[in-house]
Amino acid sequence: MKVFLRGQVPALQQTIYGLQTGLLLAVVVIFLLLAANFQSLRLALAITLTVPAVLSGVLLMLLATDTTLNIQSFMGAIMAIGIAVANSILLISFSEAARLELKVPVIAAARKGALGRLRAVLMTASAMIMGMLPMALGLGESGEQSAPLGRAVIGGLVVATFTTFTVLPAIYAVLQRRAGVQSPSLNPADPESRHYVPTAV
Repeated sequence: MKVFLRGQVPALQQTIYGLQTGLLLAVVVIFLLLAANFQSLRLALAITLTVPAVLSGVLLMLLATDTTLNIQSFMGAIMAIGIAVANSILLISFSEAARLELKVPVIAAARKGALGRLRAVLMTASAMIMGMLPMALGLGESGEQSAPLGRAVIGGLVVATFTTFTVLPAIYAVLQRRAGVQSPSLNPADPESRHYVPTAV
């Protein structure tokens, strides 16, 4: 005897599987893009380590509000990851610029990056959280259908913002404690590169 499920269940399972795969691919692509942009696997890893904090915040919010893990909450998790990674890039970029240009120690650079980007990150996260609050409350007709998206975004951003200012600077300081100040670029026309050739065009 064989039993085949019909109706909306197989389509829902396929959609959730696609979202899980998309979420994993998004994290991998973000890591590769960051590694290429910063020319450093360590900086890319430091920024990508924000993703577990986002997912933890999403799951905690869903548990606290007794909300299921569905298509809307998956979409909210992906949105929260994008915003959290953007905030982490701001902090790491500012810290790395302070370390390379001002030649300050790595711990001072991490502190300077966190303090320098404090207002920008808080404004971005607060605006997104306040914008998602009416949706998360699920008021009005059919409000509960889109409520998981808002709740996932709020939960992910709250934990990710806290992690960005507490855990991320520490991770940055640990990963970059032995990093040099010379550019890793292979471009012979880059004056900051160890491969710089003055006559290169």
